[in-house]
Amino acid sequence: MRRETTNRIRFVLEDILPPILRDSAAFHWVARRAWGEHITRLAEFRARAPFLTEAEYETLYREHPRVHDGTDNSEACIARIAKDVVGESVCDVGCGTGALLKRIRAARPEVGRLTGVDFVVEDAAAIEGVDYVAARIEDLPFEDGAFDTVICTHVIEHVLDYRRAIAELRRIARRRVIIVVPREREYRYSFNPHFNFFPYTHSFLRAVHPSPAAHVCEDIGRDIYYAEDRPAPAAAAEPARGRAA
Repeated sequence: MRRETTNRIRFVLEDILPPILRDSAAFHWVARRAWGEHITRLAEFRARAPFLTEAEYETLYREHPRVHDGTDNSEACIARIAKDVVGESVCDVGCGTGALLKRIRAARPEVGRLTGVDFVVEDAAAIEGVDYVAARIEDLPFEDGAFDTVICTHVIEHVLDYRRAIAELRRIARRRVIIVVPREREYRYSFNPHFNFFPYTHSFLRAVHPSPAAHVCEDIGRDIYYAEDRPAPAAAAEPARGRAA
C-alpha cells in the first residue's frame, strides 16, 4: 500500500470519526476483524511503554506487519528530502529496507557517502555505495558532525525518549537535519506502534525546541516535514598575543 493511500484512510479514521467511536469497544471489534489480536497487542504496548524491556520492544517490531511497500514516505516527501539533502555524506537513521537511500542515490548521484542505520538491518537491501550500521537512535555510534545531512523519517513517533533521539540526530549532523513524522491524533486503538503523536506542525515544533532560526516545518499531505540547518561551529579562539617588551 502506498503512503498516500494510508494517509487518506487516516483522514477518515482520525478526523472524521469522533473520539467516542475511535476509543470504543465497537471500533476495537471491527479493527480485530481486519488485523486480528495484533490491534490489542498494540494498545497494550503503548499502555506499558515506560516499562517495556528491550526484548519486548524488538519482538513487537519484528512481528509488526509491513503496511507500505518499501518506504513509509510519500512521493512528495521523498522528492522534498532528495531536493533538500546537502553535502557529500548522508545518514538515514531508521532506514528500514533502505528504500529511501536508494531513491536518494538515484536523485542525487553526486552524494558520495550514504549510510543507513536501524536497530535491525538484516532486511535492508544491498545497494551499491550504501553502508548499514545496526544501532539505536538514542545512542548513535558516530562522532560529532559525522555527516553533512542526517535524515530520520517515521521514527521519532516510535521512540519513548524522543528528545534524546533528536539530540543524537543533531549531534552527528554537520550541516542539516531532516525529520518526517506523521501528523496524527492519539486514540486507544491504532494500527501502528506509535508512542508520540503530533496533530499539528506546532505540536512537533515543541518536540524539537529550541529550533535554530534556519528551519522549516510544513504539512505535506498529513506528514510533518521538518528541516533545520545546524549552527556553524564556533571558530577557535585566537591565541592571545604577548606584548612586546
